[in-house]
Amino acid sequence: MEIINTGLAECFIIKPKIFEDSRGYFFESFNETSFKKTIGKDINFVQDNQSYSSYGVIRGLHAQSGDYAQAKLVRVLGGGVLDVAVDARPESSTYGKHIAVELTAENKLQLFIPRGFLHGFAVLSKTAEFFYKCDNLYKKEAELGVSYNSPELGIDWIIPQKDQLISQRDLELPLFLKYNNSILESIPLK
Repeated sequence: MEIINTGLAECFIIKPKIFEDSRGYFFESFNETSFKKTIGKDINFVQDNQSYSSYGVIRGLHAQSGDYAQAKLVRVLGGGVLDVAVDARPESSTYGKHIAVELTAENKLQLFIPRGFLHGFAVLSKTAEFFYKCDNLYKKEAELGVSYNSPELGIDWIIPQKDQLISQRDLELPLFLKYNNSILESIPLK
C-alpha cells in the first residue's frame, strides 16, 4: 500500500496495491500488520459501517466526542463520493483545515481519518455504497457535528445547491466557529 500525505496532521490517503489480470482484480483492503506499520499507529478497528445513498446526498459533518471518539478508515464499494475530513482538534497545527478527496469504486482509494476530525461526504454518482471501519463503538449520546456549509471552512461540495439532499438534522447543526469548542476539546488526539 502507498500512503499519500493530505497535509492534515495524521490524516492519510491510502492507495492499495491492485493485482489485475484478464479475470478481474484482487487487493487487500485491510491488513492490520501493514496498516499499523505504514501509518505508525496502533489502531484496533471494532465496528464496520456501510451506507447507500443517491446522487446529491450530503452527509455530515459528524464526529463522536470524548471516550467515544472514533478514527475511521473509509472507502467506496460502488459509485463515487467527495469525502471530506475537517481537523477539529484545537491543539492541532491543522485545526479548522479540511481535505476533500474523491473516493470511487474505480480508484479504490481509502482515507484514514483520525480521532478528533469531523467527517462527511457528498455522493457524486447516481448512487454510492460507502464503507467505513471505526476504532470505537457508536454511542448516540456522544454524537456531535457542525454544518456542512460553514463558511469559515470553505468546503466546495461540488454538488449544485439545487441538487443537494441534506437531512433536517444536518441542516440544523451549528456553524464551525459558533461550535462549542469545549466539546471538541474533549476529543483526544490519539
